[in-house]
Amino acid sequence: MVQIPDWVFEFHGHKCPAMPIGYRAGLAAMKKLGVERASNKELYLVCENGPAHATACFLDGVMAATGCTYGKANVEKRNYGKNAITLVDVKNKKAVRVAMNPEFQKKALSSEFVKLRSQGVEPKDIPPEVVDPLIEKILAASDEELFKIGEVHESHIRDPKGTFNWYECEICNEIVFENTTRILNGKKVCIPCFETH
Repeated sequence: MVQIPDWVFEFHGHKCPAMPIGYRAGLAAMKKLGVERASNKELYLVCENGPAHATACFLDGVMAATGCTYGKANVEKRNYGKNAITLVDVKNKKAVRVAMNPEFQKKALSSEFVKLRSQGVEPKDIPPEVVDPLIEKILAASDEELFKIGEVHESHIRDPKGTFNWYECEICNEIVFENTTRILNGKKVCIPCFETH
């Protein structure tokens, strides 16, 4: 059975089945690529889930497992509404896509946990006797039961390079980094000022 460190649940904020599924997806992708968790930008993550749907918690699990984070700028979120990821080994330019097995996902979406969530019950208010067996089932399942794991393929995703060059927005006077600066009437401005003036 796969173990999820306690810090992952603490980071996520509550117990639910979607975060552990994401954690398992990240582990499965790393295993297929033969890579370890990223401490810098060794990996790049493309996540296909979207905002405000039943399993958005999936992404926290993937980030915890892979070490890809928004802070390291090695996560890209595409709002496709799917629990699927593509993990890229940046150095070797190899990638793999891991998606939830539809049969497993259908069963998960018909669980008592999801029924309660669809009625507006917050995850932290769902009793352990409802959520814990789901998490245990996810942790005990094989990768094949949980996921469709693609073949390793070449990747042409470029990890965007960060910049240390900055400007002071000439409207709001806040610091904005060069790669997101816009020009408005000859002034260097941030995106919000560009969009509102």
